[in-house]
Amino acid sequence: MSITPLMPVYPRCGVRPVRGDNCHLIDEDGTRYLDFASGIAVNLLGHSHPGLIGAIQKQAETLMHVSNLYGSPQGEALAQRLVDKTFADTVFFTNSGAEAVEAAIKTARAYHQSVGNDDKFELITFTNAFHGRTMATISASNQEKMHKGFMPLLAGFKYAEFDNLESARALMGPNTAGFLVEPIQGEGGIRPGSDEFIKGLRALCDEHDLMLVFDEVQCGVARTGTLYAYEQYGVEPDILATAKGIGGGFPLGACMATEKAARGMGIGTHGSTYGGNPLAMAAGSAVLDAVANDEFLSEVREKGERIRARLEQFIGNYPDLFDFVRGKGLMLGLRMKVESRPFYAHLRDNHQLLTVAAGDQTLRILPPLVIGDAEIDEFFDKLSAGAADYQPPEVA
Repeated sequence: MSITPLMPVYPRCGVRPVRGDNCHLIDEDGTRYLDFASGIAVNLLGHSHPGLIGAIQKQAETLMHVSNLYGSPQGEALAQRLVDKTFADTVFFTNSGAEAVEAAIKTARAYHQSVGNDDKFELITFTNAFHGRTMATISASNQEKMHKGFMPLLAGFKYAEFDNLESARALMGPNTAGFLVEPIQGEGGIRPGSDEFIKGLRALCDEHDLMLVFDEVQCGVARTGTLYAYEQYGVEPDILATAKGIGGGFPLGACMATEKAARGMGIGTHGSTYGGNPLAMAAGSAVLDAVANDEFLSEVREKGERIRARLEQFIGNYPDLFDFVRGKGLMLGLRMKVESRPFYAHLRDNHQLLTVAAGDQTLRILPPLVIGDAEIDEFFDKLSAGAADYQPPEVA
């Protein structure tokens, strides 16, 4: 048998973590890596947060899973906390970001079709977006690399240029149900939408009774210095998909919506075997205990600005390697003048610094939100050493 026991769909590197220690990962050979990737914006409390670990352990001893046929005191409590902290009136819990986006797509369509507007099914999405790996979520993306081998795509999506309001407006028609957008693109290169763009989408939705759907799977849950990034734009979505950091490392996502937007989501319209189980709810509650307060969010903003300022000063020493810095809070992108993936691998393999490569020649910097001065200094020591001895591969 030539195929590996783990289906070979990931380009796995040689790093093999077996243990986490706050903001570090430890390989099976004992090598320590500074983790400024956080499982791609998942481990927002690091790898050994006592509050998160304790909540999971306590719940595991009591009740891990129960069917959604029964009442959910744990789910009701976490949903109420999210409702109290956000624009939303109601929450559907999922196990992942892709499932949360799927639920958001269904909610947007159901809003129109539940009252007989069956022709309202198209969502306008945006170039360089990433919404997940299910058939609906790859169909919502214009990235051909995710389409190859899985054709035909699902109907019902059109692609406008990101951060171009007129491009979005031009695609509107009788079948338009709304817009699906990442306020800050993650995989696309840590690209925040402009205020004019995000507010313009909100205005179009208000004018034409459309659904504004935010995908905050990566930029949500305190990552940008507010609980959700939409707060920084002065607008509210109708529907929002969240995941990654909301479980702190435990699989958890959610589709949040206003009462109006959820009018089509009645009994039997959607469901999940595992979504919202007590163990996941314990993890989500522990995360909110830690991050959903002004002091923690202020610290994220302060640390983000401090790292940004140091990065902007640092890149001036390497004008042939780095271009500029963008992002919000502790969701930062270092745009490079060369392809970012070889440099990301160089930092990982030669300097034990974990980051994440992204589109548009961007290096994603996504540390745990609990980093302190020591981890920030270590990051810059490793980044500086990596930049100093980096030799870009020759282009054939």
